[in-house]
Amino acid sequence: MLSKTIFAQGFCEAVNNELARRNMTVRDLAEMTGIPAPTLYKILSGESDPRFSTVRKIIEHLEPRYTQFIAVIAARFLLDEIEGQTILVKGAICPIRGYAANSIDECIIAAVTAQREGAAGIVCAPVLASIVEKIVDIPVAIIKPRPNTVVEAMESIGKRL
Repeated sequence: MLSKTIFAQGFCEAVNNELARRNMTVRDLAEMTGIPAPTLYKILSGESDPRFSTVRKIIEHLEPRYTQFIAVIAARFLLDEIEGQTILVKGAICPIRGYAANSIDECIIAAVTAQREGAAGIVCAPVLASIVEKIVDIPVAIIKPRPNTVVEAMESIGKRL
């Protein structure tokens, strides 16, 4: 993470290393950030100290950001079926991240964890949605079983009787 590297190595060295790692020039960084190239050259050579707003712009453009994701809280067998899938949200690809849970306690912990990790929203079972909505500040949607899924479950019970 660039911000940690800055404190370990120093600002100039960390940014120069990150530019080299990305095969970018100072001009590329100037275009990305809107900071004049001569200003960046002076900062990155150590000739002048950057203002905080300049440091913030550089870090915002070079620091890898965690992409938003949709959290799905469900049993492992369901998560195995959707693993690696993505959806398109407002023109951006949004990954699906599963949180396995087999009890209400595990579901609540998964919901809090998902929000803490940056989930844009949570998908969960209807019985949990009302509880989860009370403890997180992100949208919650329910998994609505299709009628054939319910019929298959009833048939499974019928075979056991």
